[in-house]
Formats: sequence, structure tokens, C-alpha cells
Amino acid sequence: MPAFDIAAWNIPEPLPTLAITALAVVAALVLHAIGFRLLRRFTSRTPSSSDDVFAEEAHRPSRWLAVAIALAFVRRFVDLSPTSDALWNQLAGLIVPGILGWLAIAMVRAVGRTVELNADISVADNLRARRRRTRSAILGRIVIFLIGFITICLMLLSIPSIRNVGVTLMASAGIAGLAVGAAAQPALKNLIAGIQMAFTEPIRIDDVVIVDGEWGRVEEIRLTYVVIAIWDERRLVVPVSKFLEESFQNWTRNTSKLLGSVFLWLDPATDIPRLRAKAEQVIAANPRWDGRAQGLQVTDSKPDAIEVRILATAKDAGTTFDLRCDIREALLAFVRDEMPEALPRTRALVEPISPRPER
Repeated sequence: MPAFDIAAWNIPEPLPTLAITALAVVAALVLHAIGFRLLRRFTSRTPSSSDDVFAEEAHRPSRWLAVAIALAFVRRFVDLSPTSDALWNQLAGLIVPGILGWLAIAMVRAVGRTVELNADISVADNLRARRRRTRSAILGRIVIFLIGFITICLMLLSIPSIRNVGVTLMASAGIAGLAVGAAAQPALKNLIAGIQMAFTEPIRIDDVVIVDGEWGRVEEIRLTYVVIAIWDERRLVVPVSKFLEESFQNWTRNTSKLLGSVFLWLDPATDIPRLRAKAEQVIAANPRWDGRAQGLQVTDSKPDAIEVRILATAKDAGTTFDLRCDIREALLAFVRDEMPEALPRTRALVEPISPRPER
């Protein structure tokens, strides 16, 4: 199709180009707004909220993608100078890959949000939900990293000078790669460990763990580090490789249910059957007990005291901790008020000293 003839209309040169460009942008924005209004009306009628998430994430990048498509469509109708044409092509080579990468990242995030909506970790048995969230979070970050890397490469390849220099740089890429790999070995080590964690799953989101003597929940899993929410609202940041190379405690590896223990040091003359009956009564009356198991046993003895262990089960780690505190407080009060003879005491045998015989 022939280019727009501005000489016949006696119009200044830049005006037709600007008018056609502005008209294309406005038309793209209007069509995009109408299309998304119809899309949102359709998604609001579906029972699932997943399509709403995808529509929300795709709204902004798809708007600019529509503008880019409109500008590419009207390019044939405008007459540009060689300099303007080169600038147009250069900007298109930078902007279009960036918009496509933005849209792809938005879709990956939409998938992650959909997984979070469908995987509820607030329920009692949330093992499957935590597994899905963990894999989605780790794999999502890996895919976003790859998309960003590919997008930047495509944008740089659109610049002729960088594309030509790239052929020369490939000859020294091996040495440079070795140098960079040696310098970034800890980061690469944690990155590979993060990818491995997505499949081996030593920890998951909301797992209760003990790391470096600290008790907390796995709050966030990144590619190179893990954030542990400590019970006193501190945050422990741990390299991912630590969970693959060192030992740690995972209290919710297979299930969130736990067996809690309470230890008391009492006098060896303690009436154990009476204390056991009281412990069973206290545990049965506590709403935090899940009814699976309970018990009281003497697990150790010393000359001046015995160790009594009380066991009780609960649905998760937090409830188990509170149940242990309740049992400990109730039994200590019982011993103090009704069994004071069970309190540990020190015994000594005092023998009279016989008088010395007179000489």
C-alpha cells in the first residue's frame, strides 16, 4: 500500500505521522478496555476465582502489548525518514520483547496466586497444600528468572553493535565463565540447592523446624535463602544449602500432628498412680488434646528425685506447645496444693557422735 502523501494536502510533515500514531494508540486502548470489560464480566460469572486472577495479572501488560501491535500495524501507513525508521525499529526491538517478557512473568505469577487460592494451609491437615505451595513458589521463581534472562538477551540482540560484538566475546566466554563461576560459587551453590529443594522437599512452606537451636515456621522459600519466622517475631535467614547439607529438625515433615512431652522432677516417694490419674483427668479436660494418645511414666531416677514424663498429642506444633504448658501448670498446682510430699527434698542421716572413752 503506498505511503500517506502529505504533499497533496499541504500539511506539515510531522503532523500526519503523529496523528496516525495517536489514533492507533487511542484505538488500541479503547479496544483493550472494551475487551477486558467483557472478559471481567465473563469471569465474574464463573464459580472459580482463578480466571479472575489471570485477568487481573494480564491487564496491564496486555494493554501495552495492544498498543505495540497497533503501532506495528500502522507502521506501513506513515512515511519516515531513514533516521526515524531506524529509531522506530530499534525501539520496537527493545520494547516488544520487554512487554512479552512482562506478560509471561505476569502469567507465571497468576499461576502462583491460583495455587495459593486452591491450596489452603489454614486447615488442620495441610500437608498436601503446603507441598503444592512450596513447589509453586520455588519453580515460579526459577521460571521468572529464566524469562527475565531470555527477555534481556532478546532486547540486547536487537542492538546491532552488541549483536556483532557478541560473536567476538564468545571466544573468551569460557575463561570469563570460569572466573565468574569461581567468584559466584556460593550463590550458584544456593541456586542449585534451591532447584533441588523444589523436588526433594526437605522443608515446605509453614513447616515447623528447629534450625541452629531456634524454633520457628518456614515463612518464605527463595532461590538462595529461606526465611524462618521465630516464635518471638524475629526472622532467621538461612542459606538454602544448609537444609541439604546439615541436620535440622522438621516437626511437620509427614503430618502436622505431634506428640508433646512434659517432664517433672519429683520426690522418689511420690504416689505415681495418684499422679497418673490426675494427669489423665487434666489431659482429658483440655480442649487442645486431640484424643489420640496420653500417658505418664517414670523415665529416670536419682538418689534424691525421679523424672516423670507426661505425654499428650495435639493437632499441630503450636497447639502442642500450649497443651504442654497447660499440663505442666495444672500438675505443678496439684502437687503444690494436694501432694506436697511429692516435692523433691534432700534427705540426710544424722548419727549421734559417741563420747570418747576416758583414759
